[in-house]
Amino acid sequence: MNPIVRRELLDLLRARGTVVILVGCALVTGILVLTHWPAGGVGDLGGSAALGVLRALGYGLLTGLLLVLPAFPASAIVRERMRGTLALLLNSPMTPSAIYAGKLGGILGFTAILMLLTVPGAAASYALGGSTVTGGVGLLYAVLAALAVQIATIGLFVSGRAQGTDSALRTTYGVVLTLTILPLTAHWLLPRDNPVLAGLAAWLGCLSPVPAVLEVVGHGRVGLPGENYGGGAVTRYVCLALVMSGVLAAAAIRSLGRVPLDRARAAGVMTNDRSAGARAVRRVLFLVDPNRRSRGTSRLVNPVLVKELRTRRFGRAHWTLRLLAGTAVLSLALSYIAASGALGWGTDVIGGALVLMQSALLVLFVPSLSAGLISAEREGGTWQLLRTTPLSAGAILRGKLMSAVWPVLLLLCATMPGYVVLATVQPETASQIGRVLTCLGSMAVFAVMVGAVASSLFRSTAAATAASYLVLALVCIAPLLVWLGREAPFSHQAVQVVLMIDPVAAALSAANTPGFSRYDLLPFNWWAIGGTSLVLLLVLIVRTRRLYRPD
Repeated sequence: MNPIVRRELLDLLRARGTVVILVGCALVTGILVLTHWPAGGVGDLGGSAALGVLRALGYGLLTGLLLVLPAFPASAIVRERMRGTLALLLNSPMTPSAIYAGKLGGILGFTAILMLLTVPGAAASYALGGSTVTGGVGLLYAVLAALAVQIATIGLFVSGRAQGTDSALRTTYGVVLTLTILPLTAHWLLPRDNPVLAGLAAWLGCLSPVPAVLEVVGHGRVGLPGENYGGGAVTRYVCLALVMSGVLAAAAIRSLGRVPLDRARAAGVMTNDRSAGARAVRRVLFLVDPNRRSRGTSRLVNPVLVKELRTRRFGRAHWTLRLLAGTAVLSLALSYIAASGALGWGTDVIGGALVLMQSALLVLFVPSLSAGLISAEREGGTWQLLRTTPLSAGAILRGKLMSAVWPVLLLLCATMPGYVVLATVQPETASQIGRVLTCLGSMAVFAVMVGAVASSLFRSTAAATAASYLVLALVCIAPLLVWLGREAPFSHQAVQVVLMIDPVAAALSAANTPGFSRYDLLPFNWWAIGGTSLVLLLVLIVRTRRLYRPD
């Protein structure tokens, strides 16, 4: 047996949060089966109960893999480099391919254990009458296995090239998000009048795992108007995922075999030695040069905030200007889509789409920003240096939180022009948009607090990130799975009680999105999310002060 597989798997299983994840997965699966089990000895001959179990299980596992799994491969290799143990592995008798296989085997082994816990619940669908869709449970697990291999190879490929755990986590989650959403957008926007474009749209859509899972659970034709995946989505996705995984694995093994033990930083090129075109481009990109300062940092500015913004790639001033430019372009595109789509779909559908897009960005990006605020310092050994400075624990905490809040504000402002267009098209929706923005703001604060608290509780950034995504999935996504079972088997009152704690559902209800407008979720959701955020802030203050104390 590969010794790295044993070490990686044991390290994952010995983590404090692993038991919670495994027990929670088994518990949720059991509750799912019990809610669909027939009462009074009366069975369902049509198979709707079994199909409901299959759909909820498929959507839940898909969401869990997309949110939790990328954190582990993203930190697998870069953590070895930061600890200084990568050189020991490369000098061992093991080949780079064996090292890579051990890392991949440990991650896939943990994923297999997690999925095996859901097998008894999935098998209960046959006891409920069997699924009416082709393939059923076996095909669902095959698609999820291909997704797990794809995510693991993406994370290991990024981890082998990253210089830090934070950058590896952000890049991996960004790539997974892009592969999940961007192919669907291209699939929906490409015209169908040309056979070549229609075939291209079918293959582009299958780059995402969503069409394959939709086809397995019998929702292959569900989507936006005019969107039709047809058949064959499972075969296309599995083929594309395996090909992509093979290419990324080969590239990662080749890169791992060429990793120098001592990485020397490039000396760079002087500006005067560059070509005229390069100097012209450099003048445009560096209109605001953070290195040109006539004086030091002001005493009114938090030095921890300055340190975070200067050390992060996307925190420097020139990168902030580029992010603002990209945000402006995205805002114009969203405004055009909102203006053209409101004529055919209505402002309620467009508003719901904007809410879902912003919620997805918050859930996927905010934990990667806040989950490493303290754990990255402890993992890299720089927390001791912060403790030796004259800064108090409160000043350190304020600087850390502000460094995470600043990108989130840019993220929230990205879709503001879309809401402005909606208010222009239908002026009576101004108060409605205000409630939506309040829900999204409370959700952003809650996401930042969850990541920061997890960062103070876990020493490993990967574990803190995984825990943050798990909590956000339980609060923001799990209630939507209950909403999918509205009226059967869950009553209207039961669905409303569950949706009370979900900020995404509250924002959709405030936007009068079809399917959510009949639920009265406000202002209770504001009080629940705000109160929880306040409690998390108190926990964060206590944990930071405790970590700040001398050993």
